[in-house]
Amino acid sequence: MNTKNGKLAHNIVHFARVLRRAGLPIGPAKVIDAIKAVRAVGIERRDDFNYALAAVLVNRREHQEIFDQAFQVFWRDPYRVERMLQELLQLMGGLKRVEKDKPKLAERVARALLPQASIVPRNVDQLPPEVQADARFTVSTREVLQQKDFASMTTDELEEAKEMLRHLRLPLPTLPARRLRARTRGQRVDLRATMKQMVKQAGGVIQLRRRSPDERHPTLVVLCDISGSMENYTRMLLHFVHAITNDRDRVHTFLFGTRLTNITRHLRHRDVDVALNGVSQAVADWAGGTRIGACLKEFNLRWARRLFGQGAVVLLISDGLDSDAGDGLRLEMDRLSKSTRELIWLNPLLRYDKFEAKPAGIRAMLPYVDAFLPVHNLASLTQLGAVLRSLRRGSQPAPVPAAA
Repeated sequence: MNTKNGKLAHNIVHFARVLRRAGLPIGPAKVIDAIKAVRAVGIERRDDFNYALAAVLVNRREHQEIFDQAFQVFWRDPYRVERMLQELLQLMGGLKRVEKDKPKLAERVARALLPQASIVPRNVDQLPPEVQADARFTVSTREVLQQKDFASMTTDELEEAKEMLRHLRLPLPTLPARRLRARTRGQRVDLRATMKQMVKQAGGVIQLRRRSPDERHPTLVVLCDISGSMENYTRMLLHFVHAITNDRDRVHTFLFGTRLTNITRHLRHRDVDVALNGVSQAVADWAGGTRIGACLKEFNLRWARRLFGQGAVVLLISDGLDSDAGDGLRLEMDRLSKSTRELIWLNPLLRYDKFEAKPAGIRAMLPYVDAFLPVHNLASLTQLGAVLRSLRRGSQPAPVPAAA
């Protein structure tokens, strides 16, 4: 790294701005701390320089990959210009040459670094000709965002997707309840109400009072995996679950990784930022391992009887990759399926066309679910709504693919 003319501090500030454009929460205080850290460790070794910046500028596990890619590109990567040109071609709809020996650059990092890679011509005559595109037959940005994977979205696209998730609703079917309500054309004669009316109108002809079972939405239970492989999808889906929780009653949400955590109380807060901040403080096993069998056992013992009444619907959000290799998972899935009206498994791995149920955890869970659906973009959540609407009409849910 070149330190001539005192450019090191300026470059660190520049690098921090790139990371902030890529979505990392970096303020002036962190930039000052980063400069102090570099001064303390020196710049003789590139690894020490990297670790000093990462220790100050990276606070979350999911930001480490973004930092590493931005560091390699920003601090004099020999392939920087070539990669920037390729990412620019990809953003403009051009063809991108596939490189097998170089890792793919994250799109949010490419967008953050593109302003740094642009070259300003010296003369106005050197400006390239303006290109005008006819967008009459192109797909709208909103439609493209519907099909885009949550894990590959840029920072701006994530914010737009979160706003769309807040307005999504689940069309849960209505089921007959135990309580009866007075209705003009009810199925049963309400003898008590009829007798009261007869006393008020003695000697006259009255109409029979009727009643029928009341209808209400079933209890919705969400069991969401927060392991390392599910973290990117879980953080987005929590915005969706927050909207559902504030839209209707009897919605209960649990997160599980190595342990089970009930976050229903936190999601009932109207402000999504306050709600998710409370969730992050309540959960201690973010991006860790996964013990699906042990967590389902705890849920069946402590919560199933309290929540599963009058035909509950369960949304199980997980990739099925169990650290315990499916130990006890088959028994707990059997108990869970027998206690619910519908057990719907949402798995982001179904985004792959050649998905095969080879892991032991997936093979243990598949026989006990009523529907097996993908959950990796906004379109998959729309598909979930179609499945729930079919339940309302009384038809069969989406079929479960056979285990390979």
